[in-house]
Amino acid sequence: MIRTVAVILCLLPLFGFAQEYKADFPRDTSFNVHDTYLKERKYYPFIKAVKEFSISGIADKRNVVYYSFGERKLHADVFYPVESIQKYPGVILIHGGGWASGDKSHLVPMAQKLAEHGFVAATVEYRLSSEALYPAGVIDLKTAIKWLKLNAADFNLDSSKVAVLGTSAGATLASLLATTGGKGVLPSHQLNENASDRVQALVNIDGVTDFTTPSESAKDEDPAKPSAGAHWFGATYKQKPELWQEASAVNYVDAKTPPTIFINSKNARFHAGRGDFLKVLDQNNIYNEVYTIPRTPHPFWLFYPWFDETWPKVVDFLNYVFKEE
Repeated sequence: MIRTVAVILCLLPLFGFAQEYKADFPRDTSFNVHDTYLKERKYYPFIKAVKEFSISGIADKRNVVYYSFGERKLHADVFYPVESIQKYPGVILIHGGGWASGDKSHLVPMAQKLAEHGFVAATVEYRLSSEALYPAGVIDLKTAIKWLKLNAADFNLDSSKVAVLGTSAGATLASLLATTGGKGVLPSHQLNENASDRVQALVNIDGVTDFTTPSESAKDEDPAKPSAGAHWFGATYKQKPELWQEASAVNYVDAKTPPTIFINSKNARFHAGRGDFLKVLDQNNIYNEVYTIPRTPHPFWLFYPWFDETWPKVVDFLNYVFKEE
């Protein structure tokens, strides 16, 4: 039986986002697949949007509530192999959208392909900046990791082998989860104390790991046009540099960081912090890969032909990491 975690409301003020949560929370739909397709096809007329698959041999549980507080519920879509004679590694998939927009449905096709190849794949909802400022979304996602592990038996999951995969802003979040897991940094909502937020692999698809680089921190020149980062933190870098530093995964990389792959577009802006991140991994002999797909727009994972280059790379990397364990 799937367990839904109850909220401990008294914790919220500790993280600076105490507020009244309602079922009719604000939604920003500005980042969506259709509009992104119309924009990118001007430059790449051959692209096609990826849609959900109908794949035999996998099951799914949609819109499962993994956490709730009052009327507000956070949901996950979980895809997993039907065959139950063994346990499978897991992957938490985190969508992008500038921490303000986007939807878990964007990564359903990726989750389905991972499930087809022997993974328990969960696309998860988290609170965005229009609803709650940083670090609310991070805490939600740490909770999702624990929730999946606590419910491992429902999906034939091997809870000792869980990866995080993120795209764009979701990759920034995934990197923060992977580097802070088990350290008590930005903890989850209170759950079973035996559940860990540590993960065993990181897939970063075009997400920055250092907010302090000029490509991110120097955007807020016009107060009337705050950056996505400023929206998420509720302050510009100049106003609260400590928040921007705290959310930079590159500041937490160490000998306990899991094996990592960066899958990147041609856009150097989305590689911010990657070099320093990899340097620490190399110093600690932690397995890592960088795979760049040339001549690609930033949201390449949403479209053919690049989707069919991306998911096999993810599968190969995860198979290698978990087999080695």
